[in-house]
Amino acid sequence: MERLLQILCENARQTNAELGARLGLTEAEVAARIVALEHDGVILGYTPVIDREKAGERGVTALIEVKITPESGGGFDRMARRISQYDQVRGCYLMSGGYDLTVIVEGKDLYDVAKFVAEKLSTLGAVLSTATHFQLRVYKHDGVLLRSGDEEERLPISP
Repeated sequence: MERLLQILCENARQTNAELGARLGLTEAEVAARIVALEHDGVILGYTPVIDREKAGERGVTALIEVKITPESGGGFDRMARRISQYDQVRGCYLMSGGYDLTVIVEGKDLYDVAKFVAEKLSTLGAVLSTATHFQLRVYKHDGVLLRSGDEEERLPISP
């Protein structure tokens, strides 16, 4: 199962026959394993990795560090789930270190993200502070290197 998941993470568009050939399984065995993984909630979806710049998308992505007060008996989970419900939120992660949650937010522009932070995120009672970092460019996403079309030039070697 672990090898199947690894191969699917590399390229989920392979046919069951191709997957079977790589794993030494039949198409039917691969199909059954994938259905079981989906049914058990191990595989939650299939998402393409898109070069948003090439796709002409002009929105912005921000990483927001959030410090929150943990709840008695519930820790950070309830607040993390609440924050995750907002449409603008693309990811929410409990972190170790100087802050508690990393929240990944997408908006149409800087002001859209700022409005989300000011009107929704910061107004939640358990939120103590936020620090917003805007993404400027993507070089690698979900293990996939994004190419700008410009091949890297080799630096000249000097004696």
